Amino acid sequence: MDQLKKALTTLFDLYEANRISQCINTNEAEFHACYVLLHLSSEIQGDSLCLWFRQVPPEILKSKEMCFARRILRYYRFGNYKRFIHTTQSEASYLQYCILEPYITEVRELAVSSMNHGGYKLQPIPLADLSKLLMMTEWDMESFCRDCELEIFTDEEGKKCLSCKQSSLVAPKSTLPKCYPLDSQRFERASFEL
Repeated sequence: MDQLKKALTTLFDLYEANRISQCINTNEAEFHACYVLLHLSSEIQGDSLCLWFRQVPPEILKSKEMCFARRILRYYRFGNYKRFIHTTQSEASYLQYCILEPYITEVRELAVSSMNHGGYKLQPIPLADLSKLLMMTEWDMESFCRDCELEIFTDEEGKKCLSCKQSSLVAPKSTLPKCYPLDSQRFERASFEL
């Protein structure tokens, strides 16, 4: 990821050096969007992302790719996990999805934490519902909850559930890092086509 960030910075310098009369290169908007996605949770070498946006030509800011990246940035920063995950699934290119994959785990952790702390103790959350909301397979959802050190139980009907108000929630990063891909046929097809 660091190498990709450095390569994109060099590419932007080349674009700027070769800019002739407001001409926008073919993939310039896509590369700018990738740069934004790589910096969702960080600042750019002391300057904020807001200052970086000022340097981006208006034609690129209005592009489809940059509009997507700015929406994802907004959802990530405001903690809107549902829109973040569903927008990624429905609109992201495969490259954008690959860049966003580490952030998806963070967003899912926020979602599970919010539901754990905000839920009613006597009203457990069925894993099937939670897995649909977070776009994971039920098996991955169970494994993710266990990585977060949350207890899963089986109710009278045989459904696996997550009980709320557990104080043992731990970030999955503290254990072995695992990738829990989006349960999406669109990205599954794209990975096989490569």
